[in-house]
Amino acid sequence: MTDMEFAWSELGGDPALLARVSAVVRRGALAARLPVRELARASVGVCALAAAELGARRAGLAEVPRVRLDDGAVASAFTSERHLLIDGRAPVTFAPLSRFWRTADGWVRTHANYPHHRERLLRALDLPADPAAVERALAERSALEVEETVYAAGGLAVATRTPAQWAAHEQGAEVARRPLVESERLDTTRARVLPALTGTPLLPAAGLRVLDLTRVIAGPVATRTLALLGADVLRLDPPGSPELPDQHADTGFGKRSATLDLAVDRRRFEELLATADVVVTGYRPGALDRFGLSAEELTARRPGLVVAQLSAWGAYGPWADRRGFDSLVQAATGIAAVEGTPERPGALPAQALDHGTGHLLAAAVLRALTEQSSEGYGRVVRLALARTATWLTHPTEPDEEGIDGALPESWLADTVSPIGRLRYVLPPVSFDGGPGDWTRPPGPWGTDPARWS
Repeated sequence: MTDMEFAWSELGGDPALLARVSAVVRRGALAARLPVRELARASVGVCALAAAELGARRAGLAEVPRVRLDDGAVASAFTSERHLLIDGRAPVTFAPLSRFWRTADGWVRTHANYPHHRERLLRALDLPADPAAVERALAERSALEVEETVYAAGGLAVATRTPAQWAAHEQGAEVARRPLVESERLDTTRARVLPALTGTPLLPAAGLRVLDLTRVIAGPVATRTLALLGADVLRLDPPGSPELPDQHADTGFGKRSATLDLAVDRRRFEELLATADVVVTGYRPGALDRFGLSAEELTARRPGLVVAQLSAWGAYGPWADRRGFDSLVQAATGIAAVEGTPERPGALPAQALDHGTGHLLAAAVLRALTEQSSEGYGRVVRLALARTATWLTHPTEPDEEGIDGALPESWLADTVSPIGRLRYVLPPVSFDGGPGDWTRPPGPWGTDPARWS
């Protein structure tokens, strides 16, 4: 079974449709010890196929449009933040305290890009914001001690483990037992019938309203993809918690961005939910439950809704309530050990867990909508970065070598936006008759009204 076959099967897709997918395989794209190129191609491929399938259903086509993949386009998209330019300026990706640190018995990876995470990290360690001081202090402590101390303070630090150590860990074993894509029905109400599609390009998600309650990369990549496919995507954030500006610029294409305090303006949220078709959440499991935003409560108030939930470690096991990011999941699951050397941990050539899981999440939403069109019922789909990491470290089948060259310039474009002139990566999701680019560039974070367009 190939990676594409595995991912499509996990999504519940018809295996016969895989014959509609073709790919240009390129040597050197996302080169790594682990099969990153294959995972990236498969996750984008099943997303494009799910889009083509839904588009064909809504347009009444006799055949599902052909999906065309190119490793160059996929690799460029998976490293989109590195290609982005804002008025000629390259974005800031990792803060000084987000890195690997040597400990007394190994290594630990920290994440401190957001100010509140940096403050919690330093408070937990009782240290000033000085990398040299952090380096000296961590060198005298064990990796597991740092991990537990920082997490207890609400910060982010993970001990670097080998694949065997992660497999023996209770959370690693729990993740490995789960499917790549978890899906279930949540109500018995018939979902609304989507109107037929006409005209070009073919936009499978046209007319759909998507509430985007996600942050960072994986969730925003999923909703950015749904926006590409025609959905009206409204991202909502708490007023006092701005997204990192460069991150917002990279993942904000096609969407509108608003702020909403759920504790103060609950009526506005309920008005949005009343006509939403999809809600995508990217906060740690349970974090939104106090606002009545669990999947069960959402579908109770909006029957027929599709709820897509994303987490770092999964909504189960001892780490279910822990925060996490791609870099931390790479460290915990053994990826950093595999990609590194005996002297120092390494990293994947892209934040592939984020981008891969983001495309899989979009694919899961599209497949849920396709199933609804014939079966009805509200649904929840769940994915976790750690489960995608398990897929990466247990590949299904080696891939062919392919042709030379990735040619990243072929998939770059320029546009003028409200935040400046942007150079950006074109979307990798492609099928016959489908969209080639987003219809709108990102605007400043949180400046759109909290209402549907």
